[in-house]
Amino acid sequence: MLKLKTRLFSLIIALWIFSSIMPLMAQQTDPDPNRFLKEIDSFRQWDAKNAVPERPVLFIGSSSIRKWKTHNFFPDLPLVNRGFGGAHISDMLYFIQDIALKYQKPSCIIFYCGDNDIAGGKSPQRILSDYKKFFRAVHAKFPDVPFIYIPIKPSLNRWTLWGQMKKANELIRAYSDRNKLLFYADTATPMIGRDGSPKKDLFVSDGLHLNADGYKLWTKILARAIKDAKY
Repeated sequence: MLKLKTRLFSLIIALWIFSSIMPLMAQQTDPDPNRFLKEIDSFRQWDAKNAVPERPVLFIGSSSIRKWKTHNFFPDLPLVNRGFGGAHISDMLYFIQDIALKYQKPSCIIFYCGDNDIAGGKSPQRILSDYKKFFRAVHAKFPDVPFIYIPIKPSLNRWTLWGQMKKANELIRAYSDRNKLLFYADTATPMIGRDGSPKKDLFVSDGLHLNADGYKLWTKILARAIKDAKY
């Protein structure tokens, strides 16, 4: 009888642990990257019809990169913008050949992604893990190319998630400090006002994406980071 009770108790504990873990596992499931096939195909078509600059500065990431009029803000750089809205780092890994590895040795890579990952339930540790995978894959082909991380931004729309986003940024900053090819361009801190919340005047009406003033701030900070990376 005692053995039966012990087994039942063990089973209950096992079920409780399983039920606690499963939602977390589900939250960290990667979305289907094929939802971006149209956007990736447009990159392929553009590259097939146009001359890509030699040793380009690659801007890669999610919508904050896609919406950035990088050619206007960095007119003197031979750059390529390969941002696609809504992307997770897992999507960038899936399409890494099309957005990074296919180009002749880049002079510098600018990376912004992770915002949607946190909003999708992924943990800061998962963000770090995926970021490492991406950097290592790029580094394997381009071992001397500097890599600049733009931290996940504090936004009005996702302010309740800022604790997780900040943690992911801190993890990646610590990782970057251990590699001479990795740089952390701190665009996040200046986006928070004296009241401790995101500055409203940096965003468009959705409270998530940057307006021209927001991109001016990012451009100023990133220009210094590119210089530090010895582009």
